Amino acid sequence: MIAEIEKYIEIQNNIDQILKDSPFKISYIIEKTGIKKPTFFKKMKEKRFTSEELLSIAKVMEPVYRNETHEEILESLKRAEEDIENGRTVSFREFLAEKRKNLIQPKNDKSRNN
Repeated sequence: MIAEIEKYIEIQNNIDQILKDSPFKISYIIEKTGIKKPTFFKKMKEKRFTSEELLSIAKVMEPVYRNETHEEILESLKRAEEDIENGRTVSFREFLAEKRKNLIQPKNDKSRNN
């Protein structure tokens, strides 16, 4: 338990640098955590985020697969390799076109197409 508390203190003391080194824009983290911008910057400067706020920030910064087990990730990678080998792929352009179509198409139209 001591190691976890020491790690928490280290994160709290270095949160400004951790956020600056993050691949995420601070504005994105602020938006996703719901902390007001002036409050966020004040807390970052003073290194005074609550434990709940740090958890909220960490959830934004964690990879999407944070809840998957090692075995689940390996199984997912195995299925992806099989898809590639069997030609079940789409080009990046096709992928973007489909995503754009989904963004532009109104929600009502989506339910009709399913």
